[in-house]
Amino acid sequence: MTQTIRARCCIAGGGPAGMMLGFLLARAGVDVVVLEKHADFLRDFRGDTVHPSTLELMYELGLLQEFLQRPHQEVGVLIGIVGGTRVPIADFSHVPTHCKFIALMPQWDFLNFLAEQGRRYPTLRVLMESEVTGLIDAGDRIAGVQATTPDGPVEIRADLVVGADGRHSTVRARAGLAVHDLGAPIDVLWMRLPKHSGDIGGAALGRFDAGRILVTLDRGDYWQCASVIPKGGYDALRARGLQALRDDVAAAAPDLADRVGALQSWDDVKLLTVRVDRLREWYRPGLLCIGDAAHAMSPVGGVGINLAVQDAVAAANILAEPLRSGTLNARHLAAVQRRRMLPTRITQALQVFA
Repeated sequence: MTQTIRARCCIAGGGPAGMMLGFLLARAGVDVVVLEKHADFLRDFRGDTVHPSTLELMYELGLLQEFLQRPHQEVGVLIGIVGGTRVPIADFSHVPTHCKFIALMPQWDFLNFLAEQGRRYPTLRVLMESEVTGLIDAGDRIAGVQATTPDGPVEIRADLVVGADGRHSTVRARAGLAVHDLGAPIDVLWMRLPKHSGDIGGAALGRFDAGRILVTLDRGDYWQCASVIPKGGYDALRARGLQALRDDVAAAAPDLADRVGALQSWDDVKLLTVRVDRLREWYRPGLLCIGDAAHAMSPVGGVGINLAVQDAVAAANILAEPLRSGTLNARHLAAVQRRRMLPTRITQALQVFA
C-alpha cells in the first residue's frame, strides 16, 4: 500500500542545495520534506570547498562558530606552481567577510551539520534512503512526487517540488526540462596520496607544467589530488597502465613522486566526468530545479557547493512567504531563475574559458 505524505515543499536530493533550502524553509516555518536516496552523506571525492561567502552566510545565521568546530582546513592563499615557480593565485585576506579564508571541509560534515541544525525545527523532515522515481502531474502543475523508501512506496503531495538531485537529476528528466550543454573539454581523476611529516601543509596547490594539471588539497593526514585529463581520455589512460598514471602524477608533482606507489589499483582512482550545462528554464508550475540539477558545474574554482547554497538562499528568500500562505505561482519560480541566472552564466563562461 502506498503511503501519502503532505507538505508545502518536497525537495529531492540531500546535497548542499537541498539541505540548505530545507533548513532555511523550515527556519521560516514552512513544512518541508527532503528526500535523500543514500543511507548517509558519506561519499568520497565530493566538492568541499566552502568559500568566504558561504561562511558569511553561516555567520548571519548564527552558526559560524559551531560550524568551524567541524574538522576542516583553512586556506588563506591559493598557490599555483607553474614550471616549478610558486605563484599566488588568490589571496583572501582582503575580502569583506568575517572569514578571510576558504574552509576545506568534507561534504558529509557540511551536510551532517545542516541536518543536525535542521532538527531544531519540527517542520523539517529528512527521509534517508528515499529516492524520487516519478512526478505527480495534475495537468496544470506538478503536484508532488512518487518515491521509494525503506517502508515502501510513498507519494508526497506538495505545493512545490524542488529538484536538487544533482547533475543526473531524475526530477529534471521526468519534468522534460530542456538542457543547454556548454561542453567541457576535461575530466578529472580523484585520488589520495599519503602526507609525510615534512610536507608543507595548509595549502591548496594547482600545479601546471608541460600540459599537465594536478591540484593537491591538504586533508590533514593525506593529500587529495585531482588530475586533469582530456575529455573521454580515461579508457586510453587505463590502456597505458596504472604506472603511466603514477608517472604523470610524479611529473606534475615531483615532491610527491616518492608516494605514487600508494595507487595500488584503479580502485584507488575515481573518475569525475565533467559536465557544464544549464537548464533553459529552471521551472514548471509546481516545480523548480536548483544547484547542479539546474546548472552542472565543472570543478574549476571549487564553486559547486557555494553556487548551490546561493541558489538555496535565493529560493528561500523568494518562496518562503508564498509557500507559507499557499499563494505560490509560476511567477515566484521565474523570479528565482532571474535572480540566479546571471551569476550562473558568468561562472560557467569562466569555467569553460579556463
